[in-house]
Amino acid sequence: MLRLIIYFLLAVASGVASFFITNSTVVNMTTGLSMGLAVPAVEQIMQNREKLRTLWYSLRYRKQSVRISTSYLFKIYVDGKYLLIRGSRWRNQFQPVGGVHKVSPQGSGILADMSVTDDNLIPVDAASYRDLRVRVPGRHLYKFFHWFDSRLGREDSPWREFQEELLASQILPPDEFPHIMHNYLRRDVDPIRWSEWAQAYEILVADIYELVPTPEQTQALRNLASAHNPEVAWVSADQIKRRGIVPGQPPSIEISAHSQRIL
Repeated sequence: MLRLIIYFLLAVASGVASFFITNSTVVNMTTGLSMGLAVPAVEQIMQNREKLRTLWYSLRYRKQSVRISTSYLFKIYVDGKYLLIRGSRWRNQFQPVGGVHKVSPQGSGILADMSVTDDNLIPVDAASYRDLRVRVPGRHLYKFFHWFDSRLGREDSPWREFQEELLASQILPPDEFPHIMHNYLRRDVDPIRWSEWAQAYEILVADIYELVPTPEQTQALRNLASAHNPEVAWVSADQIKRRGIVPGQPPSIEISAHSQRIL
């Protein structure tokens, strides 16, 4: 961000200076300098567009309380099918393995300094305790995302939900998954929107990971697919896009909207 500001100020200064200089050679030099600085300035804008958008939100919604929910999701893909798991709160719905980030006591202290409060939509229980599902004063949105990007005082691994949802539940054999390898694919940050459900402005954040199984783990996943466990569903990309509907067939399962993030 600092580099962007410097490029921008230099480009503007060079452009303004060209209007007050009468020497044509110097004008050409300042104009060329301004144009030359504009190129890296545009590049910096593209690289920092998320930060700039958040900075704008901090100004635009400074007097609002914004609901933020951050999560991580697993893309588990074997033989052309995606693995989804039955939801713990909405049992008729299937969704990717994953869940909301947790905050450590250190992170809770940092959030308290920003006047961040717990979200009240979902009751706080043993499962949701320290979930990063919060209400952030709009004026602190930029500061909140700067903290989130730092990874200080918050969960920074997708292992917990994988272990809880697939191994502790015995859906997959724990002895085949003493550890996992995964690729980090991307982060989705939805534009701010008004949520009728939350009755507040809302930003949803999701980190997407891809499981990279060993040959033995791939076989364990294939065994799971052939076992027809009612707690999981193996579905195609088209089924995910259609929320579980298969053309010409009666509805059999419901797939969450956020499952499309793993495609």
